[in-house]
Amino acid sequence: MDFIDRLCEAINTIPDLPLPIRKGYLSEEESLVIYPIPGGQVGRRYYDGTKEEQLNYELMMQANDGNAVELTLWQISDFIERLDHLESQTDSFQFNNITIASKPFLGPAQEQDWFVFLLQIQATITTY
Repeated sequence: MDFIDRLCEAINTIPDLPLPIRKGYLSEEESLVIYPIPGGQVGRRYYDGTKEEQLNYELMMQANDGNAVELTLWQISDFIERLDHLESQTDSFQFNNITIASKPFLGPAQEQDWFVFLLQIQATITTY
């Protein structure tokens, strides 16, 4: 979806981000990812097919330096809280707002001394 691509682009503009964010799941290396999670819903439907949707996403980062992982997700959280505009490249959505559903938190223990932190967000967009 165009929305998640535009959100990744926006997050990747954060200065000094240690890793670029990408769609998908963690790899076997240090990684920073975003993916949809359950719980999204359609708020309103219009006769022309337009929908107001709430979409849930989770951001996850893993690295060997737990402090850096935590700080990065807090930096992203602060950025997202200030985000007030995303422009669709395909005219498939209109950005309404985005909120932090869960501040950064420590994820499950991983092998190979990985530290994993997660951040959950909810976006409200109008889709065409």
